[in-house]
Amino acid sequence: MKQRVLAARREQVRLVSGGTSDGSRANLVPRWPGVRAGVAYFVAAAFGAACAGCSVGDDGGAAAARAPAVEESDSAAALALLLNPADPRWTERAPDLFRARFETSRGPFVIEVHRDWAPLGADRFHNLVRHGFYDGERFTRVLAGYIVQWGLHGDPRVSAAWKDVTISDDPVVQGNTRGTIGFAMRRPDDRSTQVYINLDDNSRNDAQGFATFGRVIEGMEVVDSLYSGYGEEAGGGMRAGRQGPVEEGGNEYLAERYPLLDYIISARIERVPSM
Repeated sequence: MKQRVLAARREQVRLVSGGTSDGSRANLVPRWPGVRAGVAYFVAAAFGAACAGCSVGDDGGAAAARAPAVEESDSAAALALLLNPADPRWTERAPDLFRARFETSRGPFVIEVHRDWAPLGADRFHNLVRHGFYDGERFTRVLAGYIVQWGLHGDPRVSAAWKDVTISDDPVVQGNTRGTIGFAMRRPDDRSTQVYINLDDNSRNDAQGFATFGRVIEGMEVVDSLYSGYGEEAGGGMRAGRQGPVEEGGNEYLAERYPLLDYIISARIERVPSM
């Protein structure tokens, strides 16, 4: 009995961590809410089967049976919010200074955001991070020595809901120097959810209106190491209208066609330590 319980726990850890038995990325579980709910259901079934005949006092018994219902409820609420960009929570004002910590398949990095650099961009980024929009996303456009770009959601329904939800331009206050972050765009007043980090001094892009709102302050070596072997192929072509397959297929399409892409495990807002 204990062996079956331990086997179910190992399977739970493997599923939640998004790994595969051979260590590859091809079958990673996309980390958007609907999939997390499905994973919770599967884990509950596997755990319940392994614990058939266990008493309530057995380790992980009654508590494990209750947990999936809570997870599924939370996931449904999170997905409902992601599918409704008109919800006022998406337009709340960001703090004047805050940090966003990204846990990725290569390790963590931290972005410090200065709202006075680009207020509208900072507000949008703050709300996308705090409501889990970037969780599970792939770094779809990585051009070594130039930029890293992401922001196409892993659930095609969410991508469709946000595609035309744009914000107006901010004036360029801070240039596109190495380590800075800004919103990608196709034309003026077109910033939505896709962001980029400059891997080099790209100040030449300042004249095109790319307003940065923050800078990587920890883990720039992680950003530099993100897989770049696919170049423009996996997620480039924003301005040329070539991102359709990613928008329509989401993480499942990317996992099948571009299995080596690095990805975001989670992104969370952090307070700036007081001096």
